[in-house]
Amino acid sequence: MLSTWFWQGGLQTIARKLANTMLKADRLAPVSTSSKCASASIFDRKVKELQRNYAGKQPDSSVYDYVKEEVGWRVADRVFDIKRQFDTILDLGCGKGYVFKHFDKDMVRHVVACELSDALLAATEPPEGVQLSRRHEDEETLQLDENSVDLVTSSLSLHWVNDLPGCFGRVHRCLRPDGAFVGAVLGGDTLYQLRCALQLASLEREGGVGLHVSPFVKAQDVGGLLTRAGFTMLTIDVDSVTVGYPSMFELMWDLQGMAENNAAYNRKLRLNRDTMMAAAAVYQEMYGSSPEKDDGSVPATFEVLHFIAWKPGAGQPQPLDRGSGTVSLRDLGSVVSGS
Repeated sequence: MLSTWFWQGGLQTIARKLANTMLKADRLAPVSTSSKCASASIFDRKVKELQRNYAGKQPDSSVYDYVKEEVGWRVADRVFDIKRQFDTILDLGCGKGYVFKHFDKDMVRHVVACELSDALLAATEPPEGVQLSRRHEDEETLQLDENSVDLVTSSLSLHWVNDLPGCFGRVHRCLRPDGAFVGAVLGGDTLYQLRCALQLASLEREGGVGLHVSPFVKAQDVGGLLTRAGFTMLTIDVDSVTVGYPSMFELMWDLQGMAENNAAYNRKLRLNRDTMMAAAAVYQEMYGSSPEKDDGSVPATFEVLHFIAWKPGAGQPQPLDRGSGTVSLRDLGSVVSGS
């Protein structure tokens, strides 16, 4: 149980303000697109491989796929809007094939599935009539022939990559001209409720704050990195998936089943029992069910950044030369109305 002072009405408001302040301070600072920052290692890829292998080998691993299945479908739905047939599609960080499982032989001939975890890669199944090539490789070091694929997809994998500029550059290199890169990564507001609860509990119980939730990239940083890699005609939109859990502990259990537990080098390796109990109480008090829906559940928000980027090609729309316009902006109203 938390200290009595924490639950007194006036100080409870202070705690909420403190949580918001700490959340803003803890979010990942804007990612620099300079070469100096490109090689910085934030995540331990070996640990992430172990986490994915552990999750993939569990007999009930499919129980924890609900978020990745949902986002994988949303990425595939964006691919469906590209009205063309593809010879080769690369699915980067494919997991169990959450994206390409929705494709068919009328859409693509050959899918290359790249995944860090051999356990997850072994669980992939080719769509009917589609050739599937499996590649057990790290997304950070994958090398493909230049101009060898028509489309690259990626769903909820690249937020664990250290060298995003290098990864985007390799994707750009392997795409054929006028090829598209369609993907989704977790954004900066992901699991903000869990982050705040753990920070407040750590501060009250241990007198300090550790990194319990991994940092995530922001939408403006994704756009900058894609532009730097040479992509054009960017489309970036922010979506969210909110899931209700009985308590914080079920959320943490499911994150492990998803292989989305923390893999940062500077993560805190031990979380003591008192801090966990305090964090669960804070989570319930600050984010628990509203009076209109008093079922005792707590929400967890997954912010998803969707993007579509294109490699320049001869058939793409190009802007007209500067000064070639024939309509003044002041006449725009009459042009739209047809008068």
